[in-house]
Formats: sequence, C-alpha cells, structure tokens
Amino acid sequence: MSIRVLTFLHSFESGGVERMALRLVEQWQKAGVDAPVWVGRRDGPMRTIHEGRVCYETGPQTHLPVRHFETLWMILLLPGVIRRLRPDALFCAGNSYAIVAVAMKLLLGKRCPPIVAKISNDLVRADMPWPARAAYHLWLRIQGRFINRFVGMAEPMRRELRSMLGVAEARVSIVADPVLDQLLPLEQKAAPAGGLRFISVGRLAPQKDQDLMLRAFAIGGQPGDTLCLVGDGPLEARLRALASALGIADRVIFTGHRTDTTALLSASDMFLLSSRYEGVPAVIVEALAVGLPVITTDCAVSIGPLLQGGEFGITIPVGQMTPLAGAIASARALKIDRAAAARSVERFTAALSAKDYMTLFHQVAGPAANAHRLRPVPVPADSAGVTEWRGGQR
Repeated sequence: MSIRVLTFLHSFESGGVERMALRLVEQWQKAGVDAPVWVGRRDGPMRTIHEGRVCYETGPQTHLPVRHFETLWMILLLPGVIRRLRPDALFCAGNSYAIVAVAMKLLLGKRCPPIVAKISNDLVRADMPWPARAAYHLWLRIQGRFINRFVGMAEPMRRELRSMLGVAEARVSIVADPVLDQLLPLEQKAAPAGGLRFISVGRLAPQKDQDLMLRAFAIGGQPGDTLCLVGDGPLEARLRALASALGIADRVIFTGHRTDTTALLSASDMFLLSSRYEGVPAVIVEALAVGLPVITTDCAVSIGPLLQGGEFGITIPVGQMTPLAGAIASARALKIDRAAAARSVERFTAALSAKDYMTLFHQVAGPAANAHRLRPVPVPADSAGVTEWRGGQR
C-alpha cells in the first residue's frame, strides 16, 4: 500500500531538526515514496544544498517579515495545504513544530490526518525556572492528548516520553535519527605533534552554552591547544568578545555555518559539547562515526548509552565549568577504540532510519489510507512552490 506523508518545515535554516527532516524526505523520495514537503519560506543555506535533491513546495511570496512570525504563518497556511494534498499522515519533525501539529488537530478536527511527532529535545528541561518548567510540562500533556504517535531517537527516551507526555506505551516508538548518510572507512590519524585540536559543532545560541565552553577552555586548555567553533547564530558577536576578554581569541576559530563537518571532525582530536539540554545530539553521533573522543555535558538521557558508559568519552554535569575545564585539561589521556566507536552508531544511517519511519507511518495511517484521497486541486497561480504535486507525481 502506498501512502502520502507530508512534512512541514518553517524554512531551510540550518537547524538540526530541519537538517534531519530534509535528509529523511530525500531518502523517501529517492525510494519512490509519495513524500511531499511544504516549507513556509525559502530562506536558509540548506535550500542550496537540497535544490534538485528534494522536491518541495513553499508558501506564497510576500513582503511581510515572515521569519518573525513563522509559526503563525504556518498555522494560517498549512490547513489549506493539507486539504489540497490530502496526506495520509503528517510528520512533525521536532519539538518546535508541536504547536503547529496541535493547531492542525484543532482547526481540522476529524479531517486532520494522524500525526507522527519526533521528540528532538529533552522534555524535563531542568534548565528552566520552575514556573516556566511547570507550564512547559502542562503543554507536553496537551500534546499527548492530540498527537497520535511520538518518536524518541534512542531507547533511553522511551520512559521519559511516556511519563512526560502522559501517553500509553503503544503511542511511543523509537527510531534512530538519520544523522549519517553512510559509515565511511576511518582515516588513519597520527598522534598530535603539538596542541590538541578541539572542535564543537552547533548553533551559537543559549541552548548550546558555548559561553561555558570558552571559559572552561581558557582554564583547561594547554598551550598550543585550539578550539574550532563550527556554526552560526545570534550569540556569535558576544562569544567572539568573550574569547578576546579571556585572552584566547588567537586560539579560538569561528568558522560560521559549514557543510563539510565530517572533514572538520576527521581533522580534529577531541569533540566538545556544552549544551544545557538535547535529545540525542546528532553531533556526538557524527563525532563517534569518525572515531573522535567526546567530552560532553550530561544534557540528555541518551548521553550515557551513546558513550557506552564512558568508553568513548567523558560526561560532566550540565552548567559546571570546573569539571569541564578539568576534562579539557586531561584530554590527552582520553583514548578510545575508534573502530568500536564508529560501529556503535551504525543504526543512525539515513537509509535505515527512513525505512523504520515509513513502517511507522503505515502503522499509524492504517488500512483506510488512500481511501479518502481525491485528485489534488492545482497549485494556485500565485504560489511560489517550486514543485507542483499531482496525486503523488512530481
């Protein structure tokens, strides 16, 4: 049975949720699956990367500053897209899209297809002050009442999802994130002759807490050690100023957004992550895939299993600068079995993940899938859509 799965995204900005979603869609479309993707606006560096590889449709051209109210923009336009394309299931690619998913259930009622929502971040959110945390936990229970199926990215998330969302076991599935295109042979790496080359990959934003990382590196980094920060974001100017104030500006490299992260990781000696919260950090999976040791905060329930209880790296408490500085100072003593680290993340390849998700969509859509679908009406003449979807044909 062929089904149609619609994925909705705000834009082509370089967020991890969008990156993983587009990787899944590309796999589905390549396999001949009827998998349209609707993007609220065409902005973002990933559009160039996926142009010609993913068939997509965008919201109408407008002079309005849509990026400042992109969630409302999507809630206004997506019901019409759903009515026209008549998907059998909707894919909610991460926590940040849950409000859109719930809105579709409220606006469309019984006409809303079943929704599969991937949980891309920690649900406990111990980083929040308690009033905000209590409100957030209430919001999770609301999601649990409306969304049909939740997907965690690693087995340790299962209990957390059931507890925080208030849902039965049957409504929780585990599917590994499609972090890797494929596992590549490990490159031979000589022991560093000079200082260690530390690397961190992630958006320069409060969640990632690179402020803590820079302060810890200033204390624990040895002469000749360097730190490469790969990514862009709203805190870049502040972090550059902090590096200067700490006297380490000459040893900290800001690369901005890069698409060659695998090559950058392979050329490094140690991976750092200082996040306050995560789901299953894709960057740790990428680091292990090239045999890179990891120093990370305990920012998700998945960290322990990912690092095999310390076999592949060091875990320190969230927000604690002294332990992080100590781990950086002792990094030269951290040795791992690079081949074993790479083998441990084989399940995170895109092809396997895409297949598992499609099995899940068939389960959620059920035997009635396709029965309701009529030929979609034509795309409006003023649509900015790059691809017109006609009954699943591109």
